[in-house]
Amino acid sequence: MSTLTEAPPLAPAPEKKPPRRRGRLVPYWLLLPGILWLLVFFALPMIYQASTSVQTGSLEEGYKVTWHFATYWDALSEYWPQFLRSVAYAAAATVLCLLLGYPLAYLIAFRAGRWRNLIMILVIAPFFTSFLIRTLAWKTILADGGPVVGALNTLHVLDVTSWLGWTSGDRVLATPLAVVCGLTYNFLPFMILPLYSSLERIDGRLHEAAGDLYARPWTTFRKVTFPLSMPGVVSGTLLTFIPAAGDYVNADLLGSTDTRMVGNVIQSQFLRILDYPTAAALSFILMAAILVMVTFYIRKSGTEDLV
Repeated sequence: MSTLTEAPPLAPAPEKKPPRRRGRLVPYWLLLPGILWLLVFFALPMIYQASTSVQTGSLEEGYKVTWHFATYWDALSEYWPQFLRSVAYAAAATVLCLLLGYPLAYLIAFRAGRWRNLIMILVIAPFFTSFLIRTLAWKTILADGGPVVGALNTLHVLDVTSWLGWTSGDRVLATPLAVVCGLTYNFLPFMILPLYSSLERIDGRLHEAAGDLYARPWTTFRKVTFPLSMPGVVSGTLLTFIPAAGDYVNADLLGSTDTRMVGNVIQSQFLRILDYPTAAALSFILMAAILVMVTFYIRKSGTEDLV
């Protein structure tokens, strides 16, 4: 007879040591520099400007916090045309950037081939020079009697733009068209880069599947490409519209007193008129208006997956 031998008892499993508390704090320590940066250079200036907007007084006598909220209403009632003009110019520049940037981003993502890197360098090449120099260059491009104005006159384009109120006679400088052209040029890369990033993520097999289902190129673009690129469209339009609405350099160098934007008013109130409460109130009104429009736009766009 065979006898069964009892198996030796199993050794107890080693107890797992709980993770060290110090290891759990590593992500927070890594976030600490960024949080401090935001507090020092964003939150504190915002709090200071908020207190400035409800102050009264003068530069000679000093300003005191008196909770004078009427400054907001006074600023809005006096400078509402500049607010509307800023929104209109920024919206026009954003639409132009989208119309110009989407085909170029599509070309880079799907058709550029070995020229992709070169085209991308050309897109970001304007960043190699200062914002001021790029804007001043447009004064030469749109100068009276220059080749651009001469070509527009020959094609009778200026007759149409003058009728629409975008230009003045045979002049392009110091008109709304010049300001919008400057905004479009300066912020066009901010539209192209998110669009390219979004288009590049699209799986090419989806286009092949649409072709196998006998979809025409326009149908493929409308049903597949454009919906999948919506995160890039939303990101690009936001990155273009927000800085364009608060810009003052293009309106100052390419425009006139009739094309002043709210950024010009804020800059003048801060540096020339020295009315700090009004300038701070205008800044907060602009920020609140942009925040409301951006929130509404993101909800209506149907995507929150921003690039």
